[in-house]
Amino acid sequence: MNAPQTAAQAMAAAAARLRAAGVPDPARDARVLLAHAARIEASRVTLIAPEDLAPEIAERYEQLIALRAIRVPVSHLIGEREFYGRRFKVSGDVLDPRPETECLIEAALAEPFSRVLDLGLGSGCILVTLLAEQADATGVGVDLSEAACLQASANAVLHRVEPRAEILQSDWFSAVEGQFDLIVSNPPYIALDEMSDLSDEVRGHEPELALTDGGDGLGAYRVIAAELGGYLAPQGRVFLEIGPTQGAAVSDLLLSAGLKEVRIIQDLDGRDRVVCGRGCGENTS
Repeated sequence: MNAPQTAAQAMAAAAARLRAAGVPDPARDARVLLAHAARIEASRVTLIAPEDLAPEIAERYEQLIALRAIRVPVSHLIGEREFYGRRFKVSGDVLDPRPETECLIEAALAEPFSRVLDLGLGSGCILVTLLAEQADATGVGVDLSEAACLQASANAVLHRVEPRAEILQSDWFSAVEGQFDLIVSNPPYIALDEMSDLSDEVRGHEPELALTDGGDGLGAYRVIAAELGGYLAPQGRVFLEIGPTQGAAVSDLLLSAGLKEVRIIQDLDGRDRVVCGRGCGENTS
């Protein structure tokens, strides 16, 4: 039987193991996973560092580190990911919320809106965040994946916006009715020939349906641009997250669809991240 280790010793050994496995930022992951195994906040890990780990905590920690070493994402191991100051439940059924998507949130919140449509909502992080930030708004979120719809519904309940959110299983607009003054989407935009460049965490543990269209990465934008006109209210706004090389192509699609004020927004790293536009119908409000 192995002698008990202190939390600090276990964390150091775990970080070394993750580093040897090629995991980025192994010390951070070792700390976060120890907190999860011990069922405490990560900020309290230093407080237990001198203490021996209880056998059940040590066993949970060993399992978590073994899975992280084979590149299971930390978010999947702890079941959540932070996004725009809130914690969202995640799983292998949905794309992990990513900090660069907060760029879309900031831009969408720059003007008030009353009704939002989220196309391909995944975990629900975009729809739920927008409804949480705009307390009098209502919204619809759609996803082709039933599992994603269930995950998004759980997050809507978690953040208490479920009375204002309708979540539907739908192939883009197929089940959508009505008009919206804000339409948002973070669709699958990775080209099939770029999939091999993704990290092991993403390629091996996130749903392919949410990553790639199986073609050139622009398929979803073509569908969205072609059908937007029937659902975008006069003067309504559209925000689409993109890959860093897709700004010009997606802008052209929105311009061809008749949108005005089309522009590209960059993320904090200076990469093209969101294409936005405005409807050109008469504003009758």
